[in-house]
Amino acid sequence: MYAVVGCNNCSMLWLLTDPDSADSAQCPRCERTHQTRKLKRLFESDDRDAAREARSALLAKKQGDSETFADVAHVSELEGQAEDAGIDDREYLEASGIDADSVAAAGETTRETAGSHDEIVREAVREAGGDDRPTEDEIIDYAAARGVPTEKTSTLLEKLCRVGEASESRGRYRLL
Repeated sequence: MYAVVGCNNCSMLWLLTDPDSADSAQCPRCERTHQTRKLKRLFESDDRDAAREARSALLAKKQGDSETFADVAHVSELEGQAEDAGIDDREYLEASGIDADSVAAAGETTRETAGSHDEIVREAVREAGGDDRPTEDEIIDYAAARGVPTEKTSTLLEKLCRVGEASESRGRYRLL
């Protein structure tokens, strides 16, 4: 179930999914929290596209553009038209004199390197420092010897700790 609801604070209209399942909803514009049972439902439908279309019609009416809106295709049709418009990436690159296959290969190399940086930092936490848990400097040195920039290593190490995959105690790190 989808409902088009409005904020009584800033007049923002938005779609609320399953309005009966949540106790409250937050306005995306002013971030005011509303009790969903008290929100005025301007339109309800089981079809998301129908709710989107109704919201668009309400916004057009609010702006005094109902006639113009009536001339425009349905939202779902506009999405299809937008996807078909213009040229694709390959055509654009080739028209610019750039080899699209080289660009694709470079993108794959970048993705592989990004993944391997993460693995190298994990390996550094496991291996650097010998029998002791390694320090940040030991991890950075280990990773740098394998082509990972210092700043990238620090960022990845911090991320591992933040998401709970590694821990730091007294300047020493370990994987969890």
